Amino acid sequence: MWKYIRQYLPYAILAGLFMIGEVSMDLAQPGIMSQIVDDGVLGLNSSGVSDLTLILKLGLIMIGLVLFGGLCGSLNNVFVHMSGQNIGNEIRKDCFRRIMTFSFPQMDAYGAGSLVTRVTNDITQVQTFVSQFVRGMIRTSMLMFGSMFCMFRLNRQFGFIVLCAFPVIVGCLTFCMFKANPLFSKLQAQLDDLNGIMQEDVANIRIIKACVREIYEKLRFGKANDALIKT
Repeated sequence: MWKYIRQYLPYAILAGLFMIGEVSMDLAQPGIMSQIVDDGVLGLNSSGVSDLTLILKLGLIMIGLVLFGGLCGSLNNVFVHMSGQNIGNEIRKDCFRRIMTFSFPQMDAYGAGSLVTRVTNDITQVQTFVSQFVRGMIRTSMLMFGSMFCMFRLNRQFGFIVLCAFPVIVGCLTFCMFKANPLFSKLQAQLDDLNGIMQEDVANIRIIKACVREIYEKLRFGKANDALIKT
């Protein structure tokens, strides 16, 4: 896997840096808004006198941060897709080349439906994982720990409350992943069956029509599709 990631690692690094920039702008805005309300509107540090100049100044700074964060988010999406799509493209080509070297007994052992799933859905899952790791993992981690840091800066007691919720969140995520893993394996097996039925129907469409087996094949495909949806 590393040999595919290594080719497009600069894109992934740039995507991560732009995501850090976007999240940093999001984390900076609540502090500025707090300063606007406390010092600009309520005038807590100036004997209750409002400061319109400070409000305008900090408002313009917030607008600049929003624009810069939006630019970072857009560039992050560009480089995330460049890395994920290219990695998936390279894996898919190598996987197809490997399949073309299989003998007929190997093809029968794996099954046409299973091989179609590997080239399509499985590789799509891999490139989605790469994209989500570069974008989602960095964003979630920075928002979680950055929010805790900002909470401690604004209010230490409320920060401890948020910190106590952290183990609960991690426990829920671990539980969901533990329960989802068997379901994913079951889903892959049913997807293999569905692709196998589709491959057989497309390859033998003339025989199916000649033997008037359309209704039977529709029911067989519908049953496999319903089982996939229920999973």
